[in-house]
Amino acid sequence: MTRTFLFALPASLALLAAPASADEIADTLQSALDAYQEGDVQYALEELDYARSKLLEMKTDALGAFLPEAPEGWTREVDTEANAAMAMMGGGVAAEAEYGSPEGENYTVQMFADNPMVASMSAMIMNAGAMGLKTERIGRQKFALQDSQTMGLIANRILLQVEGPEAGTRKMLLEAMDFDAMANFGG
Repeated sequence: MTRTFLFALPASLALLAAPASADEIADTLQSALDAYQEGDVQYALEELDYARSKLLEMKTDALGAFLPEAPEGWTREVDTEANAAMAMMGGGVAAEAEYGSPEGENYTVQMFADNPMVASMSAMIMNAGAMGLKTERIGRQKFALQDSQTMGLIANRILLQVEGPEAGTRKMLLEAMDFDAMANFGG
């Protein structure tokens, strides 16, 4: 088992080191490997944890790029702490923004990717009509509408929720999103 780890670790480190900010991440992963080879397991673990946190930041930023821009005359405030609680919810990444309309209405767009909560919500969204919820298609995506919330599942791994008073405005925000690109989200 140790040999498998030794052979797999350098290969996986090479795969992870390619994206933006890769220099810091690659250096940290190399430092973890060096510490491991020197027998300093604790420092290797610390370096791996740090590299993992940086990779999650990159993945969170990539997901956040799918948040729609504010419509003309609106405000948008991206919640930079939206991902903080994901570890306690089973992992994955999250992105969130709040939108303010000129009329003073507030809307929130939330995205959760690669999280167990997404799997638990998928059955509800897929069977929304059978459960008596109104459904709507936006592009090729099916969304469930309930009270002041519209929910959809993109590529069976990204839960998309929009909250706000008007269903038409929630739909407008969703129509501004690129679901095809989101489906290929890999971070």
